[in-house]
Amino acid sequence: MTYVIAEACIDLLDQSCVSVCPVDCIHFDQGVDRMLFIDPDECIDCGACEPECPVNAIYPEDAVPAEWSPFTELNARWFTDKDSTRVAVDEWKPPA
Repeated sequence: MTYVIAEACIDLLDQSCVSVCPVDCIHFDQGVDRMLFIDPDECIDCGACEPECPVNAIYPEDAVPAEWSPFTELNARWFTDKDSTRVAVDEWKPPA
């Protein structure tokens, strides 16, 4: 299992979760991405990131709210196809 960053992170990009991650599995490209992403292959399921998120955007994979379930796949896809992930984020929540 892994943790997943969902919709509430879009356009917030608070990095409190990054600073507490012991394995540095939370990534984004500064100035390009609109949200942060957790690498499911690197995440050790420690949960340190979840309480640090100021908008409660981080969930254990098995507890992601149904309306945000696409974000589980989206987090993983960013690590293999950033462009299509960015398009999906823009479709999910169009830029202001």
